[in-house]
Amino acid sequence: MRISLPFLLLVAIMLRCMAAGAKSTMAVDVKTFGAVGDGRHIDSPAINAAIARVAGEGGGTVVLTEGVYLCYSIHLQSNITLRLERGAVLKAAPVTDSEGYDDAEPNDSHYQDFGHSHWHNSLVWGDSLHHVTLEGEGLIDGSGVLSRGASRRRGRTAGPTVANKAVALRDCRHVTIRGLSFLQCGHFALLLTGVDDLLIEGVDCDTNRDGFDIDCCQRVVVRNCRVNTVNDDAIVLKCSYALGWAKPTEHVLIEDCHVSGYDVGSLLDGTRTTKTEKAPDGDGPTGRIKLGTESNGGFRHVTIRRCTFTHCRGLALETVDGAPMKDINVSDLTMTDICNSPVYIRLGSRQRAPEGFRHSSVSGIRIRNVHVTDADSRYACLIAGVEGHPVRNVRIENLYVLYRGGLTMQDFREQRGRNPFFIPEARQKGQRGEADYPEPSAHGIQPAWGFSISHAENILLKNVRLETIQPDERPTYHFEHTRRIRRR
Repeated sequence: MRISLPFLLLVAIMLRCMAAGAKSTMAVDVKTFGAVGDGRHIDSPAINAAIARVAGEGGGTVVLTEGVYLCYSIHLQSNITLRLERGAVLKAAPVTDSEGYDDAEPNDSHYQDFGHSHWHNSLVWGDSLHHVTLEGEGLIDGSGVLSRGASRRRGRTAGPTVANKAVALRDCRHVTIRGLSFLQCGHFALLLTGVDDLLIEGVDCDTNRDGFDIDCCQRVVVRNCRVNTVNDDAIVLKCSYALGWAKPTEHVLIEDCHVSGYDVGSLLDGTRTTKTEKAPDGDGPTGRIKLGTESNGGFRHVTIRRCTFTHCRGLALETVDGAPMKDINVSDLTMTDICNSPVYIRLGSRQRAPEGFRHSSVSGIRIRNVHVTDADSRYACLIAGVEGHPVRNVRIENLYVLYRGGLTMQDFREQRGRNPFFIPEARQKGQRGEADYPEPSAHGIQPAWGFSISHAENILLKNVRLETIQPDERPTYHFEHTRRIRRR
């Protein structure tokens, strides 16, 4: 019997987590260190004292029992399990004139956004740790406090720092995040940079920007999670330059997860409302699984399987800052109510990287057994490279897409004046296009409703069935600057 790489990865990570748990015998209730859990008293000093005590004894479990624990920055340490029991809420405390969160530590942010470059300005953070677990049936709640922006010092003068992340870990090993719920967590619910041997399991996340950002991480399993975010990506792999070197994200398994773009908070409360029609970039709800945009180190050996997408954007595989993307396997996806390209594969030339850095490349993507209904047909399924750097060796098989249709060739011709995202790449290279932010809307309404492929070679479309709900005047396929496009 052949044993799959994802299975071996999962077994290895689980064994490491079990070994870590076996060492953690001491358990303390944070209330014995002075925590109150009444939603009014600031409990972070007591929780940090409990963590320090347990870590000093060689490791163990720090327990938050039922209650609302109002906190500023929590400092994780090695060999620590932080457990939130049912009814426990770790609540981000409002910044006052005298109290706030830890300052963002110094780091170069030339090659990635400010939010990706700092970890200490968070509700919970850890740096250079090992054997860390966050678990339980409790809630981490950043509502009304955790910032969606850069999270610098508030106001025009120096003052207490505002946090913009719920949990941020940098350069850690053997990390488990299991069972928790996250609500309105600012820029990131989880920012995990350089975290190896990582397991995220059974987590519910309902937030206002990115859900899980897994950046420069190796040996990762994400399974049985529900991530909802109308304004940004749900589960996103990145490989930025935030560590100061180009570390790849590789050996990753994402399975049995659900992503969506419902209104913030409506996943956890069960209402699943859809009043928010657009994300901040002007297109529909985001909430997808994506590789990119920060992409320096490389994406290798990634498996995504048995996941569902609802009321959000489709699968996006992007490399634009010099990362090689190869050996990506996607299978058994179900999508419904998709607001842009069901499948988007993009090789670009943004090049947010040190001078002379290599160019991005894409080779070896396999997508199979994907069923999509009620999809926006403006952008089609898009595969796009750039001149001299084509997307290579993509195999798509057993794909069904039911598009909304209803557009005409005139819609395609007239879009320049009414669609600010429209970028006719081949005719405006050097202005906007290959160096711009990668998004299906950036390419404009496509001249085909089913598939649009440019600057690509050796692409196989096997058993692909495309239909529309309403008639669409545009052709089904459009190919430009391509070689060896095969349809079977």
